[in-house]
Amino acid sequence: MTNKTWVVRAGRGAARIDEFLENDLIGVGWDLLPDLSAHSSRQQILELVKEAWPDWKPGKQTASAGQLYRFAHEISEGDRVLTYDPKRRVYPVASVISGYQYQSRKIEGFPHIRAVKWIGEVSRDLLSTSAKNSLGAISTLFMVPNHVAKEIEAILAGKKVPGADGESSDESEEDLLEDVEDKALEFIKDRVSQLDWEQMQELVAGILRAMGYKTRVSAVGPDRGKDIVASPDGFGFESPRIAVEVKHRSGAMGSSDIRSFLGGRHSDDKGLYVSTGGFSKDAYYETERANIPLTLMTLDELVQALLEHYEQLDMDTKQMVPLKRLYWPI
Repeated sequence: MTNKTWVVRAGRGAARIDEFLENDLIGVGWDLLPDLSAHSSRQQILELVKEAWPDWKPGKQTASAGQLYRFAHEISEGDRVLTYDPKRRVYPVASVISGYQYQSRKIEGFPHIRAVKWIGEVSRDLLSTSAKNSLGAISTLFMVPNHVAKEIEAILAGKKVPGADGESSDESEEDLLEDVEDKALEFIKDRVSQLDWEQMQELVAGILRAMGYKTRVSAVGPDRGKDIVASPDGFGFESPRIAVEVKHRSGAMGSSDIRSFLGGRHSDDKGLYVSTGGFSKDAYYETERANIPLTLMTLDELVQALLEHYEQLDMDTKQMVPLKRLYWPI
């Protein structure tokens, strides 16, 4: 297969799908931009995007310029193009029959267009889990991987695709879920890492409150070896009394840091030492020798505690790391 296969989405929620099909066209928005025919490089288009949307983040500007460049200059006549109709759960498939055109009145808000010939439709239910995953990208325009493009062509030819009828799909869905969970966890850790020290201290205190403790957070300044005191009564009179140290930095905490923290503890204290930079081996060894129960908490463990108790967090703590629930079929 020499020609490429692309996905071009028909706007948010496929709002323009009927116009795509009725007018034998595909198009993209970014309607503040002029005709791109004379702008033959990504950098030229990026400069146009920056001028039109100066408030956008650099990543969004770059991604938009890349998609516009591909639409105007990389899609070729004879290429396959898919769009998605979520109401019918089908991918209409077309062959591109024209070069890039700029027509501001053909489809409102979609001035950058190409003429196509619609040749068929592929039901999402006929696709393998791998193909569904590949076609689920949120970008307005992207190239379809070669193995998925071959699958599309096979379905158009009336052939059955292995794994599309539920056979062997469970393992693929489980792998996909694991991948999504891993990525989500890393993004959450990224977000937590971006908090400043005071926010990190408040986050740890919020998690402890969600676990049923009342907390006292030290004021900014010398903290005499603790940042938070957590206890059933909030004053530290009732047991357990947990003294918490929070370090938000890139370097790992060593044994001397642990000894310094332990030096100010009472015999009936419990200790929690949180370090987003992790701990050295010597720090763990020092913890095993501690004269009070002491737990070391890394960024990974902090985020796991955050997720475990997220529903019980107070609103102020949730607002520091706002998360959205994702439902997944089982």
